[in-house]
Amino acid sequence: MAEEKKQWFELWFDSPLYHILYKNRNQEEANLFMDNVIRHLEIDFGSILDLACGKGRHAYYLAEKGFDVVGLDLSKESIQYANTMYQLPNLEFYVHDMRLPFRINYFDYIFNLFTSLGYFDSLKENEKVFQSMHAGLKDNGYILIDFMNTEKVIHNLVPREKKDIDGYTFYIRREVENGKIVKNIHIEKEDNVWMYKEEVQVLMQHHFHTFLNNTGFTLVREFGDYQLNPFNVKTSDRYILLARKNS
Repeated sequence: MAEEKKQWFELWFDSPLYHILYKNRNQEEANLFMDNVIRHLEIDFGSILDLACGKGRHAYYLAEKGFDVVGLDLSKESIQYANTMYQLPNLEFYVHDMRLPFRINYFDYIFNLFTSLGYFDSLKENEKVFQSMHAGLKDNGYILIDFMNTEKVIHNLVPREKKDIDGYTFYIRREVENGKIVKNIHIEKEDNVWMYKEEVQVLMQHHFHTFLNNTGFTLVREFGDYQLNPFNVKTSDRYILLARKNS
Protein backbone atom coordinates (compact mmCIF):
# COMPACT_ATOMS: atom_id res chain seq x y z
CA MET A 1 0.00 0.00 0.00
CA ALA A 2 1.35 3.41 -0.96
CA GLU A 3 2.18 5.75 1.90
CA GLU A 4 -0.41 8.52 2.33
CA LYS A 5 0.88 11.86 1.08
CA LYS A 6 1.72 14.23 3.90
CA GLN A 7 -0.07 17.54 4.26
CA TRP A 8 1.99 20.71 3.76
CA PHE A 9 1.94 21.50 7.48
CA GLU A 10 3.30 18.06 8.39
CA LEU A 11 6.29 18.67 6.11
CA TRP A 12 6.95 22.36 6.71
CA PHE A 13 6.46 22.56 10.49
CA ASP A 14 8.79 19.60 10.99
CA SER A 15 11.53 21.24 8.92
CA PRO A 16 14.38 23.08 10.67
CA LEU A 17 14.10 25.66 7.87
CA TYR A 18 10.68 26.69 9.21
CA HIS A 19 12.26 27.67 12.52
CA ILE A 20 15.07 29.54 10.75
CA LEU A 21 12.61 31.63 8.73
CA TYR A 22 10.59 32.55 11.80
CA LYS A 23 13.43 32.74 14.32
CA ASN A 24 12.89 36.45 14.97
CA ARG A 25 9.36 36.16 16.30
CA ASN A 26 9.25 38.48 19.26
CA GLN A 27 9.36 36.56 22.55
CA GLU A 28 8.92 39.75 24.56
CA GLU A 29 5.76 40.62 22.65
CA ALA A 30 4.46 37.07 23.10
CA ASN A 31 5.08 37.21 26.86
CA LEU A 32 3.35 40.58 27.08
CA PHE A 33 0.35 39.09 25.28
CA MET A 34 0.19 36.23 27.79
CA ASP A 35 0.49 38.68 30.70
CA ASN A 36 -2.36 40.78 29.29
CA VAL A 37 -4.54 37.69 28.83
CA ILE A 38 -3.86 36.49 32.37
CA ARG A 39 -4.68 39.94 33.73
CA HIS A 40 -7.83 40.32 31.62
CA LEU A 41 -9.17 36.88 32.51
CA GLU A 42 -8.05 37.25 36.13
CA ILE A 43 -6.44 33.82 35.94
CA ASP A 44 -4.72 32.93 39.20
CA PHE A 45 -4.98 29.14 39.05
CA GLY A 46 -6.01 26.30 36.79
CA SER A 47 -4.98 24.14 33.87
CA ILE A 48 -4.16 25.52 30.43
CA LEU A 49 -3.85 23.68 27.12
CA ASP A 50 -1.61 25.33 24.53
CA LEU A 51 -3.05 23.83 21.35
CA ALA A 52 -0.58 23.85 18.44
CA CYS A 53 2.18 24.90 20.82
CA GLY A 54 5.08 24.73 18.36
CA LYS A 55 8.38 24.49 20.25
CA GLY A 56 6.65 25.30 23.52
CA ARG A 57 7.87 28.79 24.40
CA HIS A 58 4.43 30.10 25.46
CA ALA A 59 3.56 26.92 27.34
CA TYR A 60 6.83 27.21 29.25
CA TYR A 61 6.21 30.87 30.07
CA LEU A 62 2.76 30.01 31.44
CA ALA A 63 4.11 27.07 33.43
CA GLU A 64 6.78 29.30 34.95
CA LYS A 65 3.94 31.43 36.28
CA GLY A 66 2.59 28.42 38.16
CA PHE A 67 -0.18 27.14 35.91
CA ASP A 68 -0.56 23.45 35.03
CA VAL A 69 0.16 23.47 31.31
CA VAL A 70 -0.03 20.92 28.50
CA GLY A 71 1.37 21.71 25.05
CA LEU A 72 0.16 19.78 22.00
CA ASP A 73 1.50 19.94 18.47
CA LEU A 74 1.47 17.75 15.36
CA SER A 75 5.19 18.32 14.77
CA LYS A 76 7.27 15.55 16.33
CA GLU A 77 10.41 17.67 15.93
CA SER A 78 8.87 20.59 17.85
CA ILE A 79 7.59 18.41 20.68
CA GLN A 80 10.94 16.63 20.97
CA TYR A 81 12.61 20.04 21.23
CA ALA A 82 10.10 21.23 23.85
CA ASN A 83 10.50 18.12 25.98
CA THR A 84 14.28 18.54 25.86
CA MET A 85 14.40 22.28 26.53
CA TYR A 86 11.54 22.86 28.97
CA GLN A 87 11.28 20.55 31.95
CA LEU A 88 8.99 21.55 34.80
CA PRO A 89 6.79 19.32 36.99
CA ASN A 90 3.67 21.27 35.93
CA LEU A 91 4.44 21.15 32.18
CA GLU A 92 3.79 18.34 29.65
CA PHE A 93 4.21 18.12 25.87
CA TYR A 94 2.68 15.60 23.48
CA VAL A 95 2.40 15.02 19.73
CA HIS A 96 -1.29 15.32 18.89
CA ASP A 97 -3.66 16.31 16.08
CA MET A 98 -5.75 19.29 17.21
CA ARG A 99 -8.83 17.88 15.47
CA LEU A 100 -8.97 15.02 17.96
CA PRO A 101 -10.05 15.31 21.62
CA PHE A 102 -7.42 15.22 24.35
CA ARG A 103 -8.41 14.75 28.02
CA ILE A 104 -12.16 15.18 28.38
CA ASN A 105 -13.59 17.94 30.64
CA TYR A 106 -10.09 18.62 31.95
CA PHE A 107 -8.88 22.14 31.14
CA ASP A 108 -9.93 25.53 32.48
CA TYR A 109 -8.51 27.33 29.44
CA ILE A 110 -7.44 26.37 25.93
CA PHE A 111 -5.22 28.77 23.97
CA ASN A 112 -4.64 28.56 20.22
CA LEU A 113 -2.06 31.20 19.37
CA PHE A 114 -0.39 32.86 16.37
CA THR A 115 -2.63 31.76 13.51
CA SER A 116 -2.60 28.03 14.23
CA LEU A 117 -5.93 27.26 12.56
CA GLY A 118 -7.15 27.21 8.98
CA TYR A 119 -4.57 24.75 7.68
CA PHE A 120 -7.11 22.36 6.21
CA ASP A 121 -8.88 21.78 2.91
CA SER A 122 -12.42 22.29 4.21
CA LEU A 123 -14.04 24.63 6.72
CA LYS A 124 -15.53 21.63 8.54
CA GLU A 125 -12.05 20.52 9.58
CA ASN A 126 -11.75 23.71 11.63
CA GLU A 127 -15.06 22.89 13.27
CA LYS A 128 -13.53 19.61 14.42
CA VAL A 129 -10.90 21.65 16.26
CA PHE A 130 -13.61 23.60 18.06
CA GLN A 131 -15.38 20.33 18.91
CA SER A 132 -12.18 18.90 20.39
CA MET A 133 -11.63 22.08 22.41
CA HIS A 134 -15.21 21.91 23.68
CA ALA A 135 -14.66 18.31 24.76
CA GLY A 136 -11.42 19.16 26.55
CA LEU A 137 -12.80 22.05 28.59
CA LYS A 138 -14.56 21.98 31.91
CA ASP A 139 -18.03 23.54 31.94
CA ASN A 140 -17.75 27.33 31.60
CA GLY A 141 -14.11 26.99 30.55
CA TYR A 142 -12.66 29.45 28.05
CA ILE A 143 -10.96 29.29 24.67
CA LEU A 144 -8.70 32.03 23.35
CA ILE A 145 -8.08 32.02 19.60
CA ASP A 146 -5.40 34.31 18.15
CA PHE A 147 -5.68 34.53 14.36
CA MET A 148 -4.53 37.00 11.74
CA ASN A 149 -6.92 39.78 10.71
CA THR A 150 -7.51 38.15 7.35
CA GLU A 151 -9.13 41.14 5.65
CA LYS A 152 -6.19 43.41 6.49
CA VAL A 153 -3.64 40.73 5.51
CA ILE A 154 -5.22 40.31 2.07
CA HIS A 155 -5.46 44.08 1.57
CA ASN A 156 -1.75 44.50 2.37
CA LEU A 157 -0.47 41.28 0.79
CA VAL A 158 3.17 41.46 -0.34
CA PRO A 159 3.37 39.30 -3.50
CA ARG A 160 7.17 38.83 -3.51
CA GLU A 161 9.75 38.91 -0.76
CA LYS A 162 13.38 37.85 -0.34
CA LYS A 163 15.04 37.17 3.02
CA ASP A 164 18.64 36.20 3.83
CA ILE A 165 18.88 34.38 7.17
CA ASP A 166 21.78 32.29 8.52
CA GLY A 167 23.24 31.73 5.06
CA TYR A 168 19.90 30.67 3.57
CA THR A 169 18.04 32.73 0.97
CA PHE A 170 14.24 32.55 1.22
CA TYR A 171 12.22 33.57 -1.84
CA ILE A 172 8.59 33.96 -0.77
CA ARG A 173 5.65 34.33 -3.13
CA ARG A 174 2.16 35.10 -1.77
CA GLU A 175 -1.25 34.94 -3.42
CA VAL A 176 -4.90 34.34 -2.62
CA GLU A 177 -6.07 31.19 -4.33
CA ASN A 178 -9.15 28.95 -3.90
CA GLY A 179 -10.14 30.49 -0.59
CA LYS A 180 -6.64 30.33 0.87
CA ILE A 181 -3.71 32.65 1.41
CA VAL A 182 -0.91 30.65 -0.20
CA LYS A 183 2.76 31.22 0.51
CA ASN A 184 5.25 29.41 -1.75
CA ILE A 185 8.69 29.28 -0.16
CA HIS A 186 11.77 28.59 -2.28
CA ILE A 187 14.96 28.21 -0.23
CA GLU A 188 18.55 28.16 -1.45
CA LYS A 189 21.88 27.60 0.25
CA GLU A 190 24.97 27.01 -1.89
CA ASP A 191 23.93 24.21 -4.28
CA ASN A 192 20.95 23.06 -2.23
CA VAL A 193 17.33 23.97 -2.96
CA TRP A 194 14.18 23.30 -0.89
CA MET A 195 10.54 24.01 -1.71
CA TYR A 196 7.77 24.37 0.85
CA LYS A 197 4.28 25.79 1.00
CA GLU A 198 1.99 27.40 3.56
CA GLU A 199 -1.76 27.51 2.99
CA VAL A 200 -4.06 29.25 5.45
CA GLN A 201 -7.78 29.43 4.79
CA VAL A 202 -9.37 32.85 4.36
CA LEU A 203 -11.22 32.73 7.68
CA MET A 204 -13.19 35.87 8.47
CA GLN A 205 -14.94 36.98 11.64
CA HIS A 206 -18.24 35.40 10.56
CA HIS A 207 -16.55 32.02 10.04
CA PHE A 208 -15.39 31.99 13.65
CA HIS A 209 -18.86 33.00 14.85
CA THR A 210 -20.28 30.03 12.95
CA PHE A 211 -17.71 27.64 14.45
CA LEU A 212 -18.60 28.86 17.94
CA ASN A 213 -22.34 28.59 17.38
CA ASN A 214 -22.09 25.11 15.89
CA THR A 215 -19.95 23.65 18.68
CA GLY A 216 -21.45 25.00 21.90
CA PHE A 217 -19.52 28.19 22.68
CA THR A 218 -20.65 31.71 23.57
CA LEU A 219 -18.56 34.62 22.29
CA VAL A 220 -17.33 36.81 25.15
CA ARG A 221 -14.97 39.41 23.63
CA GLU A 222 -13.01 40.18 20.48
CA PHE A 223 -9.65 41.95 20.47
CA GLY A 224 -7.51 43.41 17.70
CA ASP A 225 -3.96 43.24 19.08
CA TYR A 226 -1.79 41.85 21.86
CA GLN A 227 -2.59 44.87 24.05
CA LEU A 228 -6.23 43.64 23.89
CA ASN A 229 -7.62 46.72 22.23
CA PRO A 230 -11.04 46.29 20.55
CA PHE A 231 -11.12 44.55 17.16
CA ASN A 232 -11.51 46.66 14.02
CA VAL A 233 -11.78 44.69 10.79
CA LYS A 234 -10.04 47.41 8.74
CA THR A 235 -7.17 48.41 11.03
CA SER A 236 -6.46 45.68 13.61
CA ASP A 237 -3.32 43.56 13.22
CA ARG A 238 -4.88 40.48 14.83
CA TYR A 239 -8.28 38.85 15.31
CA ILE A 240 -8.38 37.48 18.86
CA LEU A 241 -11.55 35.94 20.23
CA LEU A 242 -12.44 34.85 23.74
CA ALA A 243 -15.35 32.41 24.10
CA ARG A 244 -16.87 30.36 26.91
CA LYS A 245 -18.04 26.75 26.80
CA ASN A 246 -21.76 26.48 27.33
CA SER A 247 -22.53 24.38 30.40
